[in-house]
Amino acid sequence: MDMKRFRKQLSQSTSADPENEGLSRAAERKSGLSMSKLIGVLAACLMLLPILLTVSVLSQSPPSNRIRNVAERLDVQVKAGQDQIRGVASGRPLEDKQADLPVDKLLDGLLAVGFDENSCLSRYQSVLFRKASPHKPSKYLLEKLRKYEMLHKKCGPNTESYSKTLEQLKNGQNSGSTDCNYIVWIAFSGLGNRIVTLASVFLYALLTEKVLLIDRGTDMAHLFCEPFPESSWLLPMDFPLIDQFKSFDIKSPKSFGNMLKNDILDDSMSNVSVKPLPVFSYLHLAHDYGDYDKLFFCEQDQLLLQRIPWLILRSDNYFVPSLFLIPMFEQELAKLFPQKDTVFHHLGRYLFHPSNPVWGLITRYYQAYLAKADERIGVQIRVFEVESGPFQHVLDQILGCSLHEKLLPGVTSQVPEMNIIGNAKTKAVLLTSLSPGYYEKIRDMYWEQPTVNGEIISVFQPSYEGYQQTGKQMHNMKAWAEMYLLSLTDTLITSPWSTFGYVAQGLAGLKPWIMFKPENRTTPDPPCRRSMSMEPCFHAPPFYDCKAKKGIDTGELVPHVRHCEDMSWGLKVVDRSEW
Repeated sequence: MDMKRFRKQLSQSTSADPENEGLSRAAERKSGLSMSKLIGVLAACLMLLPILLTVSVLSQSPPSNRIRNVAERLDVQVKAGQDQIRGVASGRPLEDKQADLPVDKLLDGLLAVGFDENSCLSRYQSVLFRKASPHKPSKYLLEKLRKYEMLHKKCGPNTESYSKTLEQLKNGQNSGSTDCNYIVWIAFSGLGNRIVTLASVFLYALLTEKVLLIDRGTDMAHLFCEPFPESSWLLPMDFPLIDQFKSFDIKSPKSFGNMLKNDILDDSMSNVSVKPLPVFSYLHLAHDYGDYDKLFFCEQDQLLLQRIPWLILRSDNYFVPSLFLIPMFEQELAKLFPQKDTVFHHLGRYLFHPSNPVWGLITRYYQAYLAKADERIGVQIRVFEVESGPFQHVLDQILGCSLHEKLLPGVTSQVPEMNIIGNAKTKAVLLTSLSPGYYEKIRDMYWEQPTVNGEIISVFQPSYEGYQQTGKQMHNMKAWAEMYLLSLTDTLITSPWSTFGYVAQGLAGLKPWIMFKPENRTTPDPPCRRSMSMEPCFHAPPFYDCKAKKGIDTGELVPHVRHCEDMSWGLKVVDRSEW
């Protein structure tokens, strides 16, 4: 309706009443109000009407009702805030929380940007399930990782540089001039061994500026996301030597140790080309390696290896501690890891992101059983016996460790006073073992008897596979999920000699209570001790002085490489500044 028509209708309606017409004209002349101003006044009145009605209702309501209404509104707000906090603890999807909380999904700059987040949910969601790490990566490590990512993008599969270097391998000729040099990791042994070994090889690649490519084996692509942006770390299936991987062992004539032993290579070749250098060399660093293979950890042999463009490595050891004993790497390692016992903690969180199917196993289990507990205790059980168990001496050791160190409460036969529901502290025990027996006995103990301090203890075990099934994909998916779940706990008890526990403690950044290995099926006394480092143990280190060319205790050479708590001849990196 236009303004002229509106005014005409208004004139017709008011002209029938002379009194109104006179009053209207008088009011208009007196106040000078225009029609537009009158409409504004009417709009203002309409806006004030709800407020006037509210005041009227409140003035008629008793004071107690008004207070109750305010209290109910505040209670709703408090509950909403509590639900938000619980959502963080239980791991709601990342997109639900990004607007609520500031999330350091890059882990202090450790992780790179540029990934499709949906392709690997765990990469940026893991921060929602784990407390922020007190161990911060050094600025130098972050710079080194970004430089490596650029190198990998330049030299990775399907690049021109890769094709050129691969051509040398196919021709069997080392031209001595390549833009990229490679170290290829062969998938070998159990999953825990593979993870700690792969971290070791990646550190070696960082130190030597080599490009890491991994043999996908039967399941590596199904277990882990790609760690490097815009380039794959998976070795192409048409790699020329891939069919020989299974035959590479300590007897291989192409192994570095055997080539040294048979004078095909010589230490003097590290600086001067006396003989033609091979285009590739196989590095046998598994537990059964020989004295010549162990020369890999000598500086002069490292200088020789730098001139070989393709290195193929098989190992089941975390050999990082011996890298700390090579003089040429000493300064670089000090800059990368000022806190020396954080090598696996930082590299593990950088490299190993569960694939989406494994992440589903992890998050569903965590939300269902662990999220609501006030505290989470991880207990990792590995028994090196022919029988699967359970064994009474192992059960006694687990309970002896957890009770003596006050990680779990004891039980009592006395009837306790009733706790008000919701007031008792809750602890969730996450137990991993190939056998269900330990879980059942500990669960029944806390079900059948009350705790001495009134705490509520719940015990959970995700799977019990009976025996290790190294080549089975679902078995390894569950194993990877359980390692990761253990790394989300607040306190850890781990078994000796077990890389399964090493992975969990390293990812968590925890120094676990590590149990001693039983002898003659007798519970050790004491049953456990606090680990001096969150680093894995190198189970088969060399005991050789490269300069003196004689045997030596390599656990006594430097203060930050010590013998392991669970294996007296093993080596592990420690941070002496914390002692």
